[in-house]
Amino acid sequence: MVLALTLTLTGLAAGASGAAPARDDGSPTGRQLLFFNHAYGVFDRETADAIEHSAYLRDFADFQVRTTTGTGGQTWTGRYLMGRETYLELFGVGDVPGQDGTLGAAGMGISAETTGDLATVTQRLRDQGGPAPVTFRQTRDFGDGVPVPWFDAVFTTDRYDAFGAWGMEYLPEYFADPRANTEPAARPGDVGRERYLSDRYRDHLMRDVTSIRIAVTAGDLANTVPLLRAGGFSVRDLPGGGVVAQGGGTTVRLDPVARERAGLRQVEMSLNHPVAQRHVERTGHSTLVVGPGARAVWTFGDVG
Repeated sequence: MVLALTLTLTGLAAGASGAAPARDDGSPTGRQLLFFNHAYGVFDRETADAIEHSAYLRDFADFQVRTTTGTGGQTWTGRYLMGRETYLELFGVGDVPGQDGTLGAAGMGISAETTGDLATVTQRLRDQGGPAPVTFRQTRDFGDGVPVPWFDAVFTTDRYDAFGAWGMEYLPEYFADPRANTEPAARPGDVGRERYLSDRYRDHLMRDVTSIRIAVTAGDLANTVPLLRAGGFSVRDLPGGGVVAQGGGTTVRLDPVARERAGLRQVEMSLNHPVAQRHVERTGHSTLVVGPGARAVWTFGDVG
């Protein structure tokens, strides 16, 4: 799901808990609290339409095209590749309202697996001494005009150039709603990604996103690093000013660029089983390479 910061922002329902101690680099100690959930990117219309109508992608992944209605009646139309715990959300220019629907816009959600962990992350952000974190509650309308609370979210800021990252925690009301078609809890406090997503991924090749690379402005990069650290990712600086964040089975790379070069650039995915032959699928201005082995790489534009 996409989040537009132009929406009216509301407070989190969950209470805050004490902050965890931090290392000298700002990375919290203890268990990881937030995990890669999904990322989205906005592409030219030719690429978006080619993705939407690709027969190969429908075999490769649990592929969906749908329009979603969120808080305040805002709608967005995306193309979705759903895995076991992670997924991708792909748009064409204008499929999302406002700034989030411009060419090269992108976003990323990192989510809690256990009730209350987002509140801990939010308190960590407050304790870092920077700008006050921005909290938000997203709802979902399944088409009957009766919205259900979907998830709570936290941002480090309400200002961004082309990329926004948010921490999120799915709500008990959403899991309890039969329209959501979610799975039963596997343990007390389970609000995890695997419970949220269906098991239809088993009928396709794609299993999960294992690595993602996004070109962002320097300002958007600076806004994102505190959230990654507060969520428990291990963040490493790269030559040239970029960062690599690792944790929970997914690697996130953010490269600083000018706004006109910003965008989702590359996604690596694990497969449910290895394939013997290398397959190259060109879809608009993107190239998906599947195999050999149990890995696929999807490249969008220049990653040099």
